[in-house]
Amino acid sequence: MKITFYGHASLGIEIGGKHILVDPYITANPKAAHIDISSLKADYILLTHAHGDHILDVETIAGRTNAVIVSNAEIAGYYASKGFQSHPMNHGGSWNFDFGKVKYVNAIHSSSFPDGSYGGNPGGFVIEGEHKNIYIAGDTALTMDMKLIPLRTKLDLAILPIGDNFTMDVEDAIIASDFLECDKILGYHFDTFGYIEIDHEDSIRKFFNKGKDLMLLEIGNSIEL
Repeated sequence: MKITFYGHASLGIEIGGKHILVDPYITANPKAAHIDISSLKADYILLTHAHGDHILDVETIAGRTNAVIVSNAEIAGYYASKGFQSHPMNHGGSWNFDFGKVKYVNAIHSSSFPDGSYGGNPGGFVIEGEHKNIYIAGDTALTMDMKLIPLRTKLDLAILPIGDNFTMDVEDAIIASDFLECDKILGYHFDTFGYIEIDHEDSIRKFFNKGKDLMLLEIGNSIEL
């Protein structure tokens, strides 16, 4: 399993020869100006919620690749009404795709499209594939529901927002990693704009002091599990 960071909350995941994009917000992010979305492969696009900083490039990429858009029922229906392929989910439900199993789990945030349309309830994803299990939290506050995830799935990696203001901060993300029983963390949703800028060295040190590994990837860089 290969995971690439495209800035903000945007990820590329390769599992079993399939390409998954998560929350593609790239073309309006000056920090990701070197990422050419016309070259990105996508068999699936997973969306945690409907905010503009998570869906900006969905239609451009899905229109080119014919990717299946996977999200809550409202978001999936929104794109289906525009002629895109979609797969609706809702909290607690899971589906076996050709790359692995995906479960849609709870997140505490808000969700509406830039045009004001209702975006359903926000969520995160637990993905099991190639004998590796990851949790993508989406935009969320710290929630006790995170304790439910390790009851069903032993995680190899948790991808958590750490930018504060709109989501958890670093300290809450450390607590989240305890709830998740996962000490390997990829941080995201930070530095894109002024509200969510972080001190990288201090953040990594705080995780390290708790016996945990926080990875902050440069945009365009990847890790393999």
